[in-house]
Amino acid sequence: MSNARDFLDLLNPDSESHPERWHFVIYDQLNLDAFSWSEGMPKDNGLIFIETLAKGTSKKYHKQKLGFLISNMRHFALEASNAGHPVRYVIDKRPYEFILEELIASLGPIHVTQPAERVMKLSLNELILKNNLILHEHKGWLTQRSWFVESVGVNPPFRMDKFYRRVRHETGWLMTEGSPVGGKYSFDGENRHPWKGEPMPPTDPIYPKDEIDVEVEQMVERVFSQHPGVIDLDMVPTSLKQHHLAMEHAKQLLPYFGTYEDAMTTQSRGLFHSKLASSINLHRLMPLEVVQMVLSSPAPINSTEGFLRQLIWREYVRHVYDVTNGFMDLEIEGSDQGKPNHLGQFNPLPNVFWGAKSGLHCLDHVVESVMEDGWTHHIPRLMILGNLATLLDVEPKQLSDWFHECFIDAFDWVVEPNVLGMASASMGTTMMTKPYVSGTPYINKMSDYCQSCALDPKKNCPISNLYWAFLERHKEAFKGNHRMSMAMRNLNRRSDEKKKQDESIFHSLWDSLYRNEIYLQNIL
Repeated sequence: MSNARDFLDLLNPDSESHPERWHFVIYDQLNLDAFSWSEGMPKDNGLIFIETLAKGTSKKYHKQKLGFLISNMRHFALEASNAGHPVRYVIDKRPYEFILEELIASLGPIHVTQPAERVMKLSLNELILKNNLILHEHKGWLTQRSWFVESVGVNPPFRMDKFYRRVRHETGWLMTEGSPVGGKYSFDGENRHPWKGEPMPPTDPIYPKDEIDVEVEQMVERVFSQHPGVIDLDMVPTSLKQHHLAMEHAKQLLPYFGTYEDAMTTQSRGLFHSKLASSINLHRLMPLEVVQMVLSSPAPINSTEGFLRQLIWREYVRHVYDVTNGFMDLEIEGSDQGKPNHLGQFNPLPNVFWGAKSGLHCLDHVVESVMEDGWTHHIPRLMILGNLATLLDVEPKQLSDWFHECFIDAFDWVVEPNVLGMASASMGTTMMTKPYVSGTPYINKMSDYCQSCALDPKKNCPISNLYWAFLERHKEAFKGNHRMSMAMRNLNRRSDEKKKQDESIFHSLWDSLYRNEIYLQNIL
């Protein structure tokens, strides 16, 4: 991907090593504990890493995401080399399968652990079928496919609760004598408090850059100069020591995580949310060690259960994606294969999602944090970014692709179920009983965004109008959905004049976004 001579010089030369087997380490398998094939001494297990421009340019990935992934891969390669593993680190421009074919020709069959991403499975499939790649089980997951199939099934609708309970019973996590600790499985109802300025969250740690990080930053700025976002590897962990520091920080956040899980504020981009998803999804931290951290914490049950639920949700969406073949086997009315679009939404993603200003402070603030950090916690993702894109009838796959490109923790198996199945209404009731949409009151209640906005939440903020216009446009799709009955009754009580105003404001806002103009409205 670049001239990385300095980094490569840090590795022990592999030319003098003769391991019994070579293993291709995929970019999101950066932990030896994820592998089931490890036998014998480290010198017997050679590791192959491939850093390829073909992957980096396959999407317009955020610079921070590229830097985070590449630097972590290089750090893990160096850690493995220092532990005695022969390491062959390949930097190339071609797709993985072409590079692997050459390596197989010289080294013989190569071992590989089951890929998580569907796109990687497709790339490697032919080599696996020819037995040129020897496939092994991935040890980096918490749950078995059979638990999902037996509790949820392989056909929609898919619902989390039965799987969640099955996992709790199978593992004994937060269980005592077969019953949930605290007397119930979910404390979600206690985790919806707005944050009013106290308590203050601990300061995010700084992860000082080393020579690998500096080299990666320079390479990303040079090779991916046209990609969105900024890169600052001081803000993310890249060495194993730094990932453990990130977990210690998460432990400090945990006591208040539950209570303020749904809160949003301009004063803190994360509040009491950790950023561990990115560490876990690369397997720099194994999910089980994070579970053990949570279970050993003295934090209140609403926090420990809420955090554990997020870890099990991660497993759940992986299984949904797997049993549906990346949604390719799903039949959603009016949708192309693998591109669910239940409501027939085809508007392009507006430029505000790439940093243009809209005049809606909530949206502008959250997008700014994404452009700077490649991250925001899951409530702004769901109730600002996903909510507004859905209310604007943005084409769901465009929204999903944007999340995939811009978030450092996003991979196809996790981002597509979360965006297509939850944050948008593109899959109907396949994963959710109703769309996650709201008007201004929810945002004003759960955040302080409105306080810094030029628009008044009670007078001329357009988001509630977008909400009602959305319900009116798609009311036929919601007929018979009892979870939507109250919203639809309220819509029916809305006068024709207000409905016309709602639709007019929808078009006015859309036009201003399309023209990259600040939206200002003087409705009294």
